Amino acid sequence: MKNLKFLSIFFTATLFLMSCSSDDGNEPINEEEVITTVRIALTGGSTPINLEWKQLDESTAPAITVTGDLDPNTTYTSVITVLNELEDPADNITLEIIEEDEEHQFFYQVSSGLNISNLTYLDFDGNGNPVGVNFSFDTGDTSSGNFTVTLRHEPNKNADGVSEGNIANAGGETDIEITFPLEIQ
Repeated sequence: MKNLKFLSIFFTATLFLMSCSSDDGNEPINEEEVITTVRIALTGGSTPINLEWKQLDESTAPAITVTGDLDPNTTYTSVITVLNELEDPADNITLEIIEEDEEHQFFYQVSSGLNISNLTYLDFDGNGNPVGVNFSFDTGDTSSGNFTVTLRHEPNKNADGVSEGNIANAGGETDIEITFPLEIQ
């Protein structure tokens, strides 16, 4: 009976100490964000253009909307907004991307048929590396093609070409990748 009482006290004390101990790994776990909506506002042409990707239910295909055509030979300035609209009110994930700017970077890829050039990052993290919530680009003559936007989590921003927007050496994990069909007319 004495051994049973000792074991009972030992296990109780062990549980108490484990629940109160300081663990070096007590940093909050940064779970992957739920992204339901991505909006890109383009200004600089004759009319503002909005690109939107929305998927509120994973069992259905995402809806992709482009509200107009780009003007030829024009410089556009762009702002991305990333949301989780399953929350009420919607969770603005863009704020987290900006707060954790050293761990995120947007990449932009233009298909060969689309006459877009001079893609330029307009926002940077604390180390001077691009983030890409704000960016600009120039359109050329009439053309059409795809514009792909990719958000990477923990890319290697010091890898060759990554600070210029080359995704090939970025590594990290893709949070989202979206392809928008665009026309310059």
